[in-house]
Amino acid sequence: MSLLAGGALGLGVWMVLAGLPSARSVRFVDRISPQLKVVDVRSRLLGTDAGRPAPFGPLGHILQPVLRDVVRRLDRFNPASSLLDRRLVQAGGGLSTTDFRARQILWAALGLGTSTALVVLAAGTGRSNIVFAAVLVPACTAGGYLFRDYLLSRQIAHREARMLAEFPSLAELMALAVSAGESATGALERVCRTARGELAGEFGRVLAETRAGTPVVEAFQEFSRRTQLAPLARFVDGLTVAVQRGTPLAEVLRAQAQDVRDMSKRELMESAGKKEIAMMIPLVFGVLPLTVLFAVYPGIALINLGF
Repeated sequence: MSLLAGGALGLGVWMVLAGLPSARSVRFVDRISPQLKVVDVRSRLLGTDAGRPAPFGPLGHILQPVLRDVVRRLDRFNPASSLLDRRLVQAGGGLSTTDFRARQILWAALGLGTSTALVVLAAGTGRSNIVFAAVLVPACTAGGYLFRDYLLSRQIAHREARMLAEFPSLAELMALAVSAGESATGALERVCRTARGELAGEFGRVLAETRAGTPVVEAFQEFSRRTQLAPLARFVDGLTVAVQRGTPLAEVLRAQAQDVRDMSKRELMESAGKKEIAMMIPLVFGVLPLTVLFAVYPGIALINLGF
C-alpha cells in the first residue's frame, strides 16, 4: 500500500513539474489567441466532437498534455516517422530516413562496444560488478542511439540560426533588385548568383523549382513548409500577397528584413537578461562572502590580539 501511495505521489509531482510554464514551451498562436476575437460562423451542433465526453472524464483532460508529449517523443523512434523526415529536411544534410536510422544503430553499436570493453577490462582487473555491468551496457547503448538524435537537433538549430542571420541581407538585396526593375524571379536569380550560405542554397532550390515550371508563389510556400521558421513564413506570406495583389514588393521585403533585425535585437536583450541573472549566482555565493571575510577577519584578529 505504501508503494502505491509513493508511486501515486511521485506521478503527481512529475505531472505538476511537467506542466509548469518553464518546462512547456508556449506556441505563438496560443499566446495571442486570447487577444483575438475569432468569429466562427459554423454551428456548434455540426462539430465532429459536439456533445462527446472526453475519455476518462476529468482525468483525461489532466493526462492529455502529458500523453501528447509522450506520443510526440516516441514518434522520433518510429522507423517510418514523418516527423523524422521533416527534421532531416530542416537539417539540410541530404540524409534519408534509412541512412539516419543506420547511423543511429552505428552509434548504438559504438556505445555497446565501448561499454563492453570497459566491463571486460574491469573484470580483468578483478573489479567487476554485475549490477554495474547490467546498468552500464544498456545505458551506453541507448545513450549512443539518443546522442545521434541530439546531434541532429543541434544541427537543425545551428542551420536555422545561420538562415535567420543571412535573411536580412538577402531580403534587402532582393528589394534593391526589385527597385531596379527586376521581377521576383529575376531578383531571386540575382541573389542566388551573388550570395552564398544556407538561405541562399534554399533560394537556389526555389529558383530551380520555378525554372522547372512551378509557380513562384507555390515554390516559396514549399520553401516555407521545409524551413518551419516563423520569420521566413511571414516573408513568404508577404511575398505571396505582394505578387497576387500587386502591392510594392520592395517595401514588403524591406519591412520583413527590419522585422527579423528587430527580432534578433529582442532575442539578444532576452539573452542578456538571462545571463545577468545567472551571473548573480557566483557573485552572491562566491565573490560576496570572500569580500565580507576579507573585510571582517582583520578586525576580529585585532580584537583577539587586544584581549
